[in-house]
Amino acid sequence: MPKLAQPKASANSSTPTPEVPVVKIRSGRPTSATHKAAPIKRRRSRAKRLTQDEQAVLRQILDFKYEATDNEIFHEPDAEDQLFKHGPEIPLPDTDWYHPAIDVASIAQALKKNKGKLGGTVVLNAEQERHLFLQYNYCRHRVMALRQPLIDAEDEDEPLDVNDVRDMIDWYHLAESYRDQIARTNLALVLAMAKRAHVADVDFGDLVSEGNMALLRAIDKFDAARGFKLSTYACRAILKAFSRIGIKSTKYRMFFPTDFDPQLERSDFMDRKHRGHEEDCADEIRLIVEENRADLSEVEQEVIEHRFGLRRDGNHEKVYTSLTLEQVGKLIGVTKERVRQIQKKAMGKIRVSLEDEYLN
Repeated sequence: MPKLAQPKASANSSTPTPEVPVVKIRSGRPTSATHKAAPIKRRRSRAKRLTQDEQAVLRQILDFKYEATDNEIFHEPDAEDQLFKHGPEIPLPDTDWYHPAIDVASIAQALKKNKGKLGGTVVLNAEQERHLFLQYNYCRHRVMALRQPLIDAEDEDEPLDVNDVRDMIDWYHLAESYRDQIARTNLALVLAMAKRAHVADVDFGDLVSEGNMALLRAIDKFDAARGFKLSTYACRAILKAFSRIGIKSTKYRMFFPTDFDPQLERSDFMDRKHRGHEEDCADEIRLIVEENRADLSEVEQEVIEHRFGLRRDGNHEKVYTSLTLEQVGKLIGVTKERVRQIQKKAMGKIRVSLEDEYLN
């Protein structure tokens, strides 16, 4: 453990200053000719003491196991220029759609509509993914290179160089940002596999959570230099995680063989949330039909109102309930098959109107 420096008490203070645990550091920076600057601009004039947040990150890096996947590019003199100044453009993922525990049905419908791809997701090609992993692993490689001398100095009870510590922390944060970008890019992979997995008595949210943890472990251990894509390696890791959580659930039921009580196991919050969401959607569709924002014909508007019971009186109350295809056909003088065709065409117009107003 590093020595803790005792801060000096102020001359004008009557009470002693409480001890603040700070890492013993040494000012100044080694002027090694082989030292490489990070790909981010740094100020040369730095404070000589670490903040509490910096000390917390330092303790996390030094106390816990930290590994990096090596690559021959990392040992070249112009490694930083190759990785951070040159290379393919990598788009950032958009995860605004990601609400797996709130609206599972909507995600499944979006996957089916877009042939397995969710709106806003980014699919990287092999070159982009390889370059992104090289950037991520190079940042971890730099952390490892700075970490070991600090551990040796700590073991020998020597002060730690504050500039080296801050360099290591900067590389650590940069590596975490690349890790987060890779994970966000592959969130749809976990959802697609969780939707197809059949694990008894395991909640969908727990399944997605376990899959996300497996994805993070796969990112840390993946070696892009072997020529495979992350999805090839991560799929196996995610499936194994699903298998483990299924085994844990089975063991739990064996240890606690009690009757299942839905009132104790789960609340009706999600059901009430879904009902409220459906009511909001129905109200919005009613407004579209009443104001004819979807450019419906008179026949189409009448069919939709009769089929779904949208007709209201002056007090905004329902006049009648929804009618069957045959009943609507008798009212407007056509067959029920023709009513179905009119309804399908009108629903398509309403869907386009909704997408234009809310999705775009």
